[in-house]
Amino acid sequence: QVRLVESGGGLVTPGGSLRLSCAPSENLGRLYAMGWYRQAPGAQRELVASIIPEGLTKYLDSVKGRFTISQNDAKNTVYLQMNNLKPEDTAVYYCIIKAGEDYWGQGIQVTVSS
Repeated sequence: QVRLVESGGGLVTPGGSLRLSCAPSENLGRLYAMGWYRQAPGAQRELVASIIPEGLTKYLDSVKGRFTISQNDAKNTVYLQMNNLKPEDTAVYYCIIKAGEDYWGQGIQVTVSS
């Protein structure tokens, strides 16, 4: 069974940085897009950032200028560099990879607190 392996979450103080990464446990063939969602307690899951193999990216307005999504050269690993983190960025972050079907990561906690 395919798994998405996520890493890089944790606890950071406001203004700090974290880098999330996500890769599939096996080759998924052609990938159409990769991205990150997040879900805060009591809130709906929202799309934070996405990237397609050609490199086109999209961002949630509230993270523009602070977060950067990227992919490796093989285009099978996705990263989310998060800078100048704010308490409102606290959430569980989920990786998604769109191949023949949608694959989801198990979620990784990001907590921004002083």
